[in-house]
Amino acid sequence: MTKLNSIGIAKETKDTLVVVAMSGGVDSSTVAAMMKNEGYNVIGITLKLYNDSKETASSKQCCAGQDIMDAKRVAEKLKIEHKILYYQNKFKEGVIDNFIDSYLNGETPIPCVQCNKTVKFTDLFEEAKRLKADALVTGHYVKSITNESNTDMYRGIDLNRDQSYFLFNTTKDQLNFLRFPLGNLLKDETRNIARDLDLNVAEKPDSQDICFVPNGDYASVIEKFRPNSFSKGNIKNMNGEVIGVHDGIINYTIGQRKGIGVSDKNPLYVVKIIADKNEIIVGTKEHLVKTKIILKDLNIITNDQKDFQKDLFVKVRSTGRLIKAKINIDNTTANVNLLEEEHGIAPGQACVFYSKNNKGYKVLGGGWITN
Repeated sequence: MTKLNSIGIAKETKDTLVVVAMSGGVDSSTVAAMMKNEGYNVIGITLKLYNDSKETASSKQCCAGQDIMDAKRVAEKLKIEHKILYYQNKFKEGVIDNFIDSYLNGETPIPCVQCNKTVKFTDLFEEAKRLKADALVTGHYVKSITNESNTDMYRGIDLNRDQSYFLFNTTKDQLNFLRFPLGNLLKDETRNIARDLDLNVAEKPDSQDICFVPNGDYASVIEKFRPNSFSKGNIKNMNGEVIGVHDGIINYTIGQRKGIGVSDKNPLYVVKIIADKNEIIVGTKEHLVKTKIILKDLNIITNDQKDFQKDLFVKVRSTGRLIKAKINIDNTTANVNLLEEEHGIAPGQACVFYSKNNKGYKVLGGGWITN
C-alpha cells in the first residue's frame, strides 16, 4: 500500500496533481513554489474577480490586474501551468451585492467569508475537480490535519495571521479536498522561503483592505452601485430621544465612536442600527456589553459531536479574542452564551466555534450573528 505523501494523499508525489489558488501575493506564490519543489504536479489558477479602477489598481489589492501579472511571472519562473479564470460577474453577484445589501440592512458584513464560500471554494473547487486534481491548495494561515480522508481545520500557528475565522463556512467536502501548507509557518518564515526561492513577490506588501474597497472607503462602493442609499434619518439616545440627524445608516457600524455627529458629556458609541426605521441608536460603552448572541445559517464542519462537550470558545470578529462560551444548537440556528463580557458585537459578522485539544484550537463551524 502506498504511504501517505506530505499532504495526506496515498499517492506518489509525482503522480499527485494539485491546483494552487494563486492571488499574486507572497503567500500563495510561496505555496505554489513549495508544492513544485516537493515534486507535485502543480497547476496554478488565478481568479480575476473585478474590473480594475484607478483606485483599486493603485491600492495593491488581490485579484486585479497587477496581481494577475505577478502570479503569471511566478508561474513562469516555477515552470508550472497557469490558468486565469474570469469570475467578475459571479463575484459581483455573490460578494459585492451581498456586501451592499448587508450594509443597507444595518449589518456589518464580511465579504472575505462570502468570497471564500462562493467564488473561491465553490467555483474554484469545481474547476479543480474538473481538472481531476487530487487537492486544492491555498496560502491561508490555517492548519489542516487529515486522517483517513477526513480533514479537520485548526487555527494557524501564527496567531497574528490566523485566517480560520474566514473559513468557517467551508463545507466538509471542500475541507477534505483543501490543503493549507502555511498553517505551521509564521509569516516571516513564508517571506524567507520566498526570498530563498527568489520569487518576484517576496517583498510585496500584504493587502490590508477589502479587495474591491479602495483605501477602506466602503461608502464610495455602495454609492457607486446604489446611489440612492444615502437617506437622512434620526440619531436617538437609549431613551428614544432624537439627538441628531445622520446622512445614511451605511456610514455607521456597531461600536463606532468617531464621526457619529453628536456629542455628550460621556463618549457615545453606535449601539444599534435599525434599518427599517433608518435610525441610529447611540449610548455609552456599557450599552455595548453583550453576553448572549443569536445565530442563523449555521455551518458545522466537525464530524465529532463530542467536540461540543469540551471547553468551547467563540470568536465574534476576525481580529477578536477567543471567548469561553456555551452553545445551544437547534438545526441551523444557535444561542450562544458568552462566559465573558464582550463589547460591540455586530449583526452581519460571524460567530465561529472552537474547541481545544492536544493539536490546538479546532474549528467546529459557526454562524451569522443576527442579534
